Amino acid sequence: MAMQLAQRLSMILGVVLGVVTIMFVLSRVLPGSPAELMLGGRPSAAMVTKAEAELGLDRPLAVQYLSFISDLSRGEFGNSLLTNRPVLVEVRERLGATFELTTWAIVLVLLIGVPLGILSAVRQNSALDNFTRTISVAGIAFPSFILAMSLQLIFHGVLGWLPLRGRVDPEILLDNPIKPITGMFLVDAPLSGNWDGFSSAVAHIALPLLTLTLLLLATVTRITRNMMVDVLKEEYIRTAFAYGLPKSVVYYRYALKAILIPILTVVGLTYGQLLGGTAVVEFIFDWPGLGAFLVSSITQNDYPASLGATLFLAGIYLLVNLIVDLLYAVVDPRLRTS
Repeated sequence: MAMQLAQRLSMILGVVLGVVTIMFVLSRVLPGSPAELMLGGRPSAAMVTKAEAELGLDRPLAVQYLSFISDLSRGEFGNSLLTNRPVLVEVRERLGATFELTTWAIVLVLLIGVPLGILSAVRQNSALDNFTRTISVAGIAFPSFILAMSLQLIFHGVLGWLPLRGRVDPEILLDNPIKPITGMFLVDAPLSGNWDGFSSAVAHIALPLLTLTLLLLATVTRITRNMMVDVLKEEYIRTAFAYGLPKSVVYYRYALKAILIPILTVVGLTYGQLLGGTAVVEFIFDWPGLGAFLVSSITQNDYPASLGATLFLAGIYLLVNLIVDLLYAVVDPRLRTS
């Protein structure tokens, strides 16, 4: 297990280094001057030259890259060119919002998608099965921004049930702000006894959470259904039915156990898809998370902020996949190494 963990960690370091290198090169070759962005307005050529020297952009690309890697190894990400605040501070303030949204989305996807996929497999070619397969195909093909704007139009524009954007009401932020403990409002508000803030946070997270859940539910449900259909054809499943075991025991104890490893793999891949999709969803719903911050940084050529946000998102995704790899050995003892 220790050797396996060391191999995974070395692979993670290599992937992170590759992501950082690609983002660094793109930030230098894309059009637009970071120095002009930092100065604002219409700076003179002399002012731009001086700013580029201060940022180190006048040095050779290889020297800039080595200096950048050296700063990263010391935990220094620099300052955002837009806000002039440390990138780590900007990321830390937004990481909780993204983690809250993605965590609840993956929990709902698993709680709904896996049982729905099992029911669809058990009742093949029934009305439920046909409905599930139709919704799965539609969910996979539906663009995230179209779904997000459609939900905004229905639940805010037509029905007026839910807020359009943001994380909490402005009145809550001014009069009764939620005390930050974990960075997740749905956890911090009850812990601090701020029930008005909790109800506001629930109302604001509903639409972006529903968007991400519907987008990913199709994938998990469809894969669970297809794997379950294959498992139900196995001899030991038919033998369990022949012994008269209850259907719930056969389905959820024996058949589900056989597909746990593929489901774990799907969870890891789905979380990566979730991190990619949350940038669009956060931008549409004005959710103050890391995804929206990354989109804004890229569009405005704020390369220190975009590099920092990308590095953290990639690190989270790789960490989740590392946990999934380690859970393989917990689910199936045969995969454990001496």
